[in-house]
Formats: sequence, structure tokens, C-alpha cells
Amino acid sequence: MSTVVSPSPHALLHDSFIELTARERARALLDAGTFRELLGPFDRLESPWLPLQGIVCQADDGVVIARGTIDGEPAVVAAIESAFQGGSIGEVAGSKIAAALELALADCERGRIVRPVVLFETGGVRLQEANLGLAVIAEIQAAIVALRRHVPVVGVIAGMVGCFGGMSLAAALCSYLVMTKQGRLGMNGPEVIEQEAGIDELDASDRRRIWQLIGGEQRARTGFADALVDDATDAMRSAVRDAFARGVRPAHRSEQVDVYLAQLAQVDPQTITPETMRAIFAAQSSGSQPSNGGAA
Repeated sequence: MSTVVSPSPHALLHDSFIELTARERARALLDAGTFRELLGPFDRLESPWLPLQGIVCQADDGVVIARGTIDGEPAVVAAIESAFQGGSIGEVAGSKIAAALELALADCERGRIVRPVVLFETGGVRLQEANLGLAVIAEIQAAIVALRRHVPVVGVIAGMVGCFGGMSLAAALCSYLVMTKQGRLGMNGPEVIEQEAGIDELDASDRRRIWQLIGGEQRARTGFADALVDDATDAMRSAVRDAFARGVRPAHRSEQVDVYLAQLAQVDPQTITPETMRAIFAAQSSGSQPSNGGAA
């Protein structure tokens, strides 16, 4: 008789980065054994506004801040949890990210370089805390701009929610942006566009069309992301390390205003397609060609 041995459940699991929680993602990017969480759930730093609207809080307000090392160098990772309020940014969540980046900036200004990583998984500002959320997103953006003069600021958009609203601007300000094909990046989400402009403008249920327009591959091919990686933890870890190895960027995307205005002038809204967008923007992209499995 032959014996059939069932494979271990772990052998069937794909090492997906997207499927990890925010805390697991942060731990996965840091060197083994160096993860140390700041202002974690037991500190009970949660939104004071959500209970007033009958919404149950989360003890870390949906953002994980972790210190550790990347390739032996000091690092800080801010990871947004998409499972809580769609990764939306309120007063506490945003303040945790802004403060982490500002502390890293203070260290860099004293000559102690800290490598910053932001894991974006957010629809943007939390509507229940709109003005406070918008104000703190502006603080996050200012901190990224100040930090990137000293050290690369690496952003990651993996999947599930994507990155939209004011936080899409924060992602665009990063020195280097790493995406998977499943990730999406845009100022407004598909549902918002459909709601405001109508289904003739954009059908939010047309998933293939959505990814053609704002998916990770399209963003990499048009120079708005610097690396396109497989959904695998090792690939993401390698891409983040490669981004830091490239050093401070000589010219950031947000500093190339004339270049992008010239490209936008070539766009015909009546005839534009994902393919023509690649043709227009690829020529003057971010200075790199996207790769599959590591930073370009």
C-alpha cells in the first residue's frame, strides 16, 4: 500500500506581502529580531472623535510605528492598517506618522541617519476627522520633503486598498516608490470619480480598466513608481533595500514641474489611453526603468 502524505499547510501558503497586516509588514521589512514598536496598542493612543460618532476605536488608531534596522542601519517604518477604517488618516494616526518622520529628521540633522519607510494602504483622510486629518497629512508631506534631503524616503504601495487622496500626494513626494501590480495610486479613487463624474466617465466596477489606468504596472511604466515587484515578502524587502542603496535622489519628481507640465500639454483627454500615457510619460520618467522583483 502506498501512503498519501498531505503537504504541510505552510507549504501551500504563498509568501504574500499584501496579505500581511500592517504590523507584520513592518516586521518583515526590518532586519530579523530588531522590530520594536512605538506607541503600540497597549499605549491606548486612539481617536477621541470616533466614539462621539458611535464608531469603535482601534487602540493604535490603525497605524503601526516600528524602529529597527535595515541592512544594519537605523530605520523607522510607518505602516497603515487597511483593515481599520480603510486605512483612513485621522488626527492620531496621522500624528504618529508625522512625529515618527520628524524624529527621524531630527536624528538626520544631528548626523545620525535613520532610514524612513512609509507603507501606504489608505483611501486618504478620515472623513469623520476631516479638517484634523487634512492638517496632519500636510505635516506628513512637509516631513517627507525635509527628510529626503538627508536620506531616501521610501514609500510602498502593495495592495488591498491602494493609496488615494492627500496621502497619494505624500506617496508622490517620496524619494522612491515601490509598488506591486495589485497596488493602485491615484488622487481620487474610482468610486469617487464615478460618483462625481458619472459612470460614463469611469465605471468603478471595471476592474481591468481601473488597473490599466492607476495600477502598479502602469504607474511604473509611466515613471510615477520606481520599482514594480512581485507580491512576495522577500521581493519587497529586497526592493526597499535597493532603494536605500541608490542614495539621495538628485532631483525628485515634485521638483520637475516644467517637465511634467510639458508632458501634460501632450495629453488629449478625448483620445488618451493607458498606452499613449506610457508613450508620453516614459520618455521623461523618474530616471529608472521598472523592474520585476527588485528596485530598478
